Amino acid sequence: MASPLSPIPPPPFLSSSSTALTRRSLLLSSTLSTTPLLSSPSLSPPLNTTITDRVFLDFSLCPTYFRSSTAVDSTPLCSDPTPLGRLVLGLYGNLLPLTVSTFKLMCTSSSYKNTLVHKIFPGQFFQAGRQGRSREYGEVHLPTSLDLPRNTETVDSKAFLLKHSRAGVVSLCLSENDDDDEVKLDSDYRNVEFLITTGPGPCPQLDNNNIVFGTVLEGLDVVTAIASIPTYKPSERIRQLNDLAEFFGDERAQKGRTLWNRPLKTVYISDCGELQVTKPSLSPPSLP
Repeated sequence: MASPLSPIPPPPFLSSSSTALTRRSLLLSSTLSTTPLLSSPSLSPPLNTTITDRVFLDFSLCPTYFRSSTAVDSTPLCSDPTPLGRLVLGLYGNLLPLTVSTFKLMCTSSSYKNTLVHKIFPGQFFQAGRQGRSREYGEVHLPTSLDLPRNTETVDSKAFLLKHSRAGVVSLCLSENDDDDEVKLDSDYRNVEFLITTGPGPCPQLDNNNIVFGTVLEGLDVVTAIASIPTYKPSERIRQLNDLAEFFGDERAQKGRTLWNRPLKTVYISDCGELQVTKPSLSPPSLP
């Protein structure tokens, strides 16, 4: 047993060598703790938003809402339309090749021509390309000769990474889809309905539910003009009755809501097609 007068040796963690080692360990550990943030494999690389394709959509306006079942591809939806202007859209063909190829084919085949902008949500977005079995009421009709491929990107989580962060975002409608139920049940159904955000702010409610595949390159003033067209807005009492009907499982509630936010004037795609890209752009332009 040690003598009571013998000095007690210092604990190991107080020795000079241990102190130096602890300091080096702390420095090393702090360096290592920050290094993985720079090279962690969990961090995804930037999304490839190279603009590989450009298409145009010309929009026109009729003074009243379109109510005819005799429209054909070669005739305008009204006798005296007012041109609103042209949108030039840049598409992200490297990131979403299937969605882009389908949209481009819809433009080059004139399948979008004479179809309506059927919903406008002020300060958010407008929708076009609602699909029906005929051209009645300006709906999209897909001819069998078009032979669109099945879009497997609609079930790929990577296709939903881009956000609806500003005005001029072009997106494939999935959660916002208004196509007829009978059309959706067809084994050859292909979704071609799209939306364009109008700003001024982002639309986070659309994120993770719809596929962003392009951007407006030219014609943001046309987007603003479309967004300013007055729409049908139900009264508060009608909304309450609709909510009550939906609560009790009345199918008419959903059908009734299809009229909400419809423009009170006919806005339609009067022409569409492709513009050649001689040199792909590495990034979309900065939009307000």
